[in-house]
Amino acid sequence: MATIFITGGCGFIGSNLALAFRRRGDRVIALDNLSRRGSEILRDRVQAAGVEFIRGDIRNPADLDQVPGPVDLLIECSAEPSVLVGIKGADAEFMVQNNLVGSLHCFEFARRRGVPVIFLSTSRVYPYDILNRQPYREEATRIVPAGSGPGFGPDGVGLDFPMDGARSLYGATKLASEIVLQEYSRQYGLPAVINRCGVVAGPWQLGKQDQGVFTFWLVSHLLERPLGYIGFGGQGKQVRDLLHIDDLIDLVLLQSRQISGFRGEIFPAGGGPGTSLSLCETTDLCRKITGKRIPIAAQPDNRPADVVWFVTDNRPTTNRLGWRPTRNAETILRDIHDWLAARPDLLAHLFGRHA
Repeated sequence: MATIFITGGCGFIGSNLALAFRRRGDRVIALDNLSRRGSEILRDRVQAAGVEFIRGDIRNPADLDQVPGPVDLLIECSAEPSVLVGIKGADAEFMVQNNLVGSLHCFEFARRRGVPVIFLSTSRVYPYDILNRQPYREEATRIVPAGSGPGFGPDGVGLDFPMDGARSLYGATKLASEIVLQEYSRQYGLPAVINRCGVVAGPWQLGKQDQGVFTFWLVSHLLERPLGYIGFGGQGKQVRDLLHIDDLIDLVLLQSRQISGFRGEIFPAGGGPGTSLSLCETTDLCRKITGKRIPIAAQPDNRPADVVWFVTDNRPTTNRLGWRPTRNAETILRDIHDWLAARPDLLAHLFGRHA
């Protein structure tokens, strides 16, 4: 039985990973500061499965010292995930302290105790201006690539995509954390993996417009709350790929069994071309699943760091590990719907009222 330590262990991804490792028979320790809405619900969920909980904050190294040893694997997924945090500057320091300094504290914990690391990063490390300048064409329901270039084409955005440019403070902190972890891995012989995740979705995600957009879209249909297509002309044709939380779990479990052989390698982890949706395609699926139609306004102006198209090129991960996503977009949205439909009290508590 291994001991798995998960930072952000009462968040969407962290809590689902905690339960997966418990099902495998491992001892799991989850650290979380419970600052996010609904995190107490996820704490209760993981504790009911036998996960040990420590209330702590990765910005405070002493909180990490509470973790009893020995530890066999650290999974760092405690970041503030909103690309809009820090845009106006008031919370910029919080973003840097939480995502970059906090991650550094986690890597120091791993170095001192000799613990391998799996780090959850993001596709937001890629510069948005360069992404938006790529050649595209408009189809009936979505934007699609109209050509190919370095790290870009119909197969998605790859690891060789140009990285010179602005990427949001969120993306910058995650990229900086990737670089620091790679240095720790190479300098100190620390086994480490970096997963650059696309949009991850599924049951137990407490979706908001700037975090968990696909869950937010489905919940808005369930509760018949108006939505808006924001940016790029207000047509809803911008595209993101989405990855079922269970597909991500499959990848992390696979990496955990081979972790000693990695030294800071980056693995793309998204839904890929076959599991991508535009916002207007998402609307059609939500109407089909819920049987409800809601008004959707057009807000044509872009927000800072908006991206017109992002799909993950998973080929390096598939070639190295044999992993690929197996759940399609409709499965993801139906799983979210079924989770909420079975828990009307939770829906009311988290999102305001019963459907």
